Amino acid sequence: MGLLTANDNQRLKELNDYIEKARNNFLGYPVSKDFDYSEILHFLQYPINNLGDPFEDGTYKVQTHELEREVVTFFAKLFRANPHDFWGYVTNGGSESNLYGLYLARELYPKAMVYYSESTHYSVRKNIHLLNIPSIVIRSQANGEIDYEDFENTLRMNRHKPAIVLTTFGTTMKEAKDDVSRIRGILRNLAIQDCYIHCDAALSGTYGAFMEPRLPFDFQDGADSISISGHKFIGSPIPTGVIITKRSNRDRISKGISYIGSLDTTITGSRNGHCPLFLWYALKKLNVQGLKERYLKSLEVAEYCEERLKEIGVAAWRNPNAITVVFPKTSNEIKLKWQLATEGDIAHVICMPNVTKEQIDALVEDMKNSKEVNEEVFELSF
Repeated sequence: MGLLTANDNQRLKELNDYIEKARNNFLGYPVSKDFDYSEILHFLQYPINNLGDPFEDGTYKVQTHELEREVVTFFAKLFRANPHDFWGYVTNGGSESNLYGLYLARELYPKAMVYYSESTHYSVRKNIHLLNIPSIVIRSQANGEIDYEDFENTLRMNRHKPAIVLTTFGTTMKEAKDDVSRIRGILRNLAIQDCYIHCDAALSGTYGAFMEPRLPFDFQDGADSISISGHKFIGSPIPTGVIITKRSNRDRISKGISYIGSLDTTITGSRNGHCPLFLWYALKKLNVQGLKERYLKSLEVAEYCEERLKEIGVAAWRNPNAITVVFPKTSNEIKLKWQLATEGDIAHVICMPNVTKEQIDALVEDMKNSKEVNEEVFELSF
């Protein structure tokens, strides 16, 4: 194999500098960057491919299925799944996890109608289109939570059809949480027996069990499947996710594949085998108590951020238990500097575990200066 040219090496150096600078300056996206996997980086020399079902033995042995099963079991327990009836796998991210939940629901109820709120992640609309399932969008409340009255009224008009409900536990912009037990109660009150609830808990699911007061979202609350992202709250150099569902439901759609000597139960054939290793390593280092402490630290910084913004006259607010602070959109300069996600007239800061109070202070100072400049310009023009 040949050597890289001096120009190629220079490009790699410039790319590294660019990515490092970009990493150090973002506050608007739910990605943890305080991970350290240096102890297991030697595994990158292996073609680890977790093809097939992680709970079945296959003929390809360069895999991390055993660790993947432990990751699935960890989250199944965290989400209070039936210890005798759970299944799952490590996906390429929250979008694939949502796709699997909807796919499983469609196979169980092929004539169903899907209901999801207007605050649902954009990937859900794409997944529904890919699966060719009829759907109805439900209004959201001002805080981003699903409008339960609109949901019940819409459901009543279609109660002759099976229902697939996509709930969100931590919406993209406002980190609102839909109440799964309330959704399940509405389905029960309308006597809709053929129904399925998938909970998209990409961000908040990883720390949902530690919230006080606790908000209903897991299996005991009525969910049939739950998806999370691994690169968000835990952190990973590669985007990753986890889907947890009921084994009894999975069994109804699984098919044996002789070529790999395993069951075809996942969306993709070849699957990243390094991601389960990263998640296993992180969960072993953190455990449940570490995850809880991680959340409480983020919550403290979020509370600090909200108060600091209010001190300079910015109308900041948070949903209960949220680490996302919402406020009116900023100047384009501040938006680009701090990589703030913006939708309509609002922006937000997501206080991931790596976000510090010093970073919040720097952002607040920029916003304060920008506000003073804008007021001065307004007075001059007036």
